[in-house]
Amino acid sequence: MKISIIKIGGNVIDFPEKLDEFLGQFAKFPGHKILVHGGGIMASRFGESLGVMPEMVDGRRITDKDTLDIVTMVYAGLINKNIIAKLQALHVNGIGMSGADGNIIRSKKRPVKGIDYGFVGDIQEVNTDLIKHLLSADLVPVLSAITHDKKGQLLNTNADSIASALATSLAKEHQVNLYFCFNKSGVLLDEKNENSIIPRINEDIYAELRKENVIHSGMIPKLDNAFEALQKGVHNVWIGKAENLMLSTKGKLSGTIIERHRYDLY
Repeated sequence: MKISIIKIGGNVIDFPEKLDEFLGQFAKFPGHKILVHGGGIMASRFGESLGVMPEMVDGRRITDKDTLDIVTMVYAGLINKNIIAKLQALHVNGIGMSGADGNIIRSKKRPVKGIDYGFVGDIQEVNTDLIKHLLSADLVPVLSAITHDKKGQLLNTNADSIASALATSLAKEHQVNLYFCFNKSGVLLDEKNENSIIPRINEDIYAELRKENVIHSGMIPKLDNAFEALQKGVHNVWIGKAENLMLSTKGKLSGTIIERHRYDLY
């Protein structure tokens, strides 16, 4: 089975026209597919309206109890069900889930090591049997960035990490391609210049660019997850804009391909 796992974030979700455009592409995306979404922009806005200000460290959200309530409501409720309704209108039989539904993703609360991230989950187990059953039934799983610890506790979990964990778990038996959609054209040498795309990047170049602070903030966990996925058998990892997603399936240069082997950057 060939499976595509596509992750989108708040830069798409928070703008109705962009979301509609993306879902139109997603509906036409070939083969078995899974959609993973965050929604941090919307969650931050809802939190601020309630007096709960977002706190981020290296692109990751600090999640206290109030923040957990907000992200659960926004991710697993409002955003997830809105996406499902739109997919049904496009004749895509989506099924919206959090990691707690069907015990699909079990996590543990991240231990405190210098930074207390609060109710943030580190993924421990993915229920691939359920996912394969859903895909075989021609259902399209749509997963929000909420998991659980199987002890009654919900946990806020990075959506990139969820996409990567799904990909690596399924890659043990299937050919899996992983697509990270975000607000840039790809990994950039100059974040202010959309034309400075690095078409291919490996771990050595990533380490250099991170040391030079060319790559920072939210791109760090995204690339960390991409390289981990490749190391664990994922066939291909792509990063780019959601509107260029279909171009990537046609072999056109439209973002950044993440790879492991060494090559010359310039």
